[in-house]
Amino acid sequence: MNAMKQAQRQLKVHDLFAKEEFVSFEDLCEKFDASKSSMRRDLIELERKGVLRRVHGGAISLQTRDEQLDFKRLSVSCHDEKVRIGKAAAALVQDGQTVILGGGSSVAEVANNLSNRLIQIVTNSIPVAQVFWDSKQAEVTLTGGYLYPRLGVQIGPICERMLDSVSADILIMGIGGITASGISDSNSLNVESIRAMIRAARKVVIVADRTKFGRDSMIHVAPLSDIDQIVSEKALDPECQQMLKNNDVDCILA
Repeated sequence: MNAMKQAQRQLKVHDLFAKEEFVSFEDLCEKFDASKSSMRRDLIELERKGVLRRVHGGAISLQTRDEQLDFKRLSVSCHDEKVRIGKAAAALVQDGQTVILGGGSSVAEVANNLSNRLIQIVTNSIPVAQVFWDSKQAEVTLTGGYLYPRLGVQIGPICERMLDSVSADILIMGIGGITASGISDSNSLNVESIRAMIRAARKVVIVADRTKFGRDSMIHVAPLSDIDQIVSEKALDPECQQMLKNNDVDCILA
């Protein structure tokens, strides 16, 4: 009977990690009414099967998810729009500035337009840092931290502490969702790093195609009052443009 209960519980945990990126150990024990030792055994077994990876405080999913959680897939989604957005966002950066670049394919397009500029880059994104591999102009500093699979971003306490020590002229980042209540993201592990970036920058710029608007992702990150500008595409719904105007957020359409 105990073996059957354990198998049933592992199946439910498996299903949970098909939906969630990260779940804390305490929440798992509470949700499945399991002892710490039982849950630890479940996680060890599911890690062995490649379902998840145990990390400090809980576990992260290793299951193939939708395109929001895969950098390679994101890179080909709305590609033409992202190229235009990236060029427009890069034009906001002045030579000599310190620029924080977040992760994501839209920000990588921004980086493509900054590789020959005299600027200092701080980023937690390996794909973004690689854009500057051969640059003789830009100086790049990586935040450090735990390397998150598939997205190629560094997260966690080391990353957050580094960002808390930085003062930047401008932050350019992508986000999971934008509504009147603010910006949100589907990756709970990445949220604190994003908030640290916002704290570190004097100007905050979001790059987002029209699919991000009206989407309320799982975790609230910040109110729109924390955002200075949003660079999006010309096809952005007029209602979304008005929503940004009502919240004093400058909108650039590329």
